[in-house]
Amino acid sequence: MDGGAVGDIVLRGDTVPSGAIVVDALLHVDTALASATGTAALQVETAGDLQPAVAATAAPWSTTGPKRAGLTATSPPVKTTARRPIVLTIGTAALTAGRVTGVVWIVEL
Repeated sequence: MDGGAVGDIVLRGDTVPSGAIVVDALLHVDTALASATGTAALQVETAGDLQPAVAATAAPWSTTGPKRAGLTATSPPVKTTARRPIVLTIGTAALTAGRVTGVVWIVEL
């Protein structure tokens, strides 16, 4: 992660093209997130569209390894309206540790 303060952190890597449909999202938690009361969410178009905000000490952030994000192959897809980065949103309180990789599958129309 590139920081841990409350707010939005743009994750490194490619952006999702404008008009793309995100059909699935995976996380790999390399280091579990840590915070007394902080939350974390993952988004590409609107707040929490890839992973809704949950406590940093709860699933999927609390243990290491590969995870499915809240958006899965059976969820309604997300369509981008502009080129967008994947964003980790930290809420409530700062994170004191953690490292997460996000992977999205898209279809470009």
